[in-house]
Amino acid sequence: MSLTNPRSRAAGTREGAGRPGAGRAVAVIVLVALASLIPLLGPSPALHGTGEADAPGTGGIALLRTVLFAALSLSVGELFINRLVRSVPGAPAALPRSWSVAAGAVGFAAALGLASVVATGNLIPDSPAAVDVGGLYATRDGKLALLEVNAFLAAALCAASRRPGTQVLPLAVVIVAEALRAHPTTEYSPLLGSGLTLVHLTCSSLWVGGLLYALRVLRLWRGTEAGTALLGRYARLAALLLAALTATGVASSLRRMPPETILEQLTDTAYGRVLLAKVILVAGVAALALWARVRLARAADPLTAVTPARAEVYLLGVVVAVSGLLTAVPVPIRW
Repeated sequence: MSLTNPRSRAAGTREGAGRPGAGRAVAVIVLVALASLIPLLGPSPALHGTGEADAPGTGGIALLRTVLFAALSLSVGELFINRLVRSVPGAPAALPRSWSVAAGAVGFAAALGLASVVATGNLIPDSPAAVDVGGLYATRDGKLALLEVNAFLAAALCAASRRPGTQVLPLAVVIVAEALRAHPTTEYSPLLGSGLTLVHLTCSSLWVGGLLYALRVLRLWRGTEAGTALLGRYARLAALLLAALTATGVASSLRRMPPETILEQLTDTAYGRVLLAKVILVAGVAALALWARVRLARAADPLTAVTPARAEVYLLGVVVAVSGLLTAVPVPIRW
């Protein structure tokens, strides 16, 4: 049964006639380009006036980390929504074309680039000869970098196979490796930090990638009750994901910036400034998510919730870029 009457559908068709798909594609490309500038140009503004040193290649490392996070989110999100689709009564068989193979390949390239950085002493290599591949096996960071390279390659191969669901295992390896990499053994309570990052990265990948793929499914299922049911189920789970993200994010911040210094460090350190930007962006995303939830529950046509949800996914792309920058700036000293 259709959720919209023929008149509204025809009106929507006439209104959309002046907005071809090419326009949306150009808008997405522009947004991606702008988001990529955040990790490239972000380190200098964030470090300005803090007295902290700008390590060589910070912008490149931040960009590679952003690409890695985006690739991970795309693959994890598809698995998440495909699982939800199977629980929706009367769901159409048609699904959007999978991007997991491409995401795995892009993630492999980003992980390989980050591994080359680790192999040259955390510097951007100026030539292939500067990369000491054998040296990766001698350090913890090197082994974790190689693990991510192999895991993304395995995820791409699994996605291209007849059982794409098996990519969940290598993707889980990537998340665990990232959680361990973010907290070296010399850090204060590294296992606790890795556990918080593990939950945070998992929930963010499910939220970002899941919303993007859910919108692609809804576009294919336009005007069906199954689309409304899918969006409602995702919205309920997204609320739990946001709660987990908030809790782990606050806990991680308090570990690196104790309560008595957090206000000062939010403005006087690069890490604090980027974290503050991320918090503001996430607050905007949460407001859009709430708007979509209200429309889903109260609007005459629940699928009007797609409009704020689409804006939400664009803003989440910027959050991913800021997160990539956050991993590259200096970690504040625990006073």
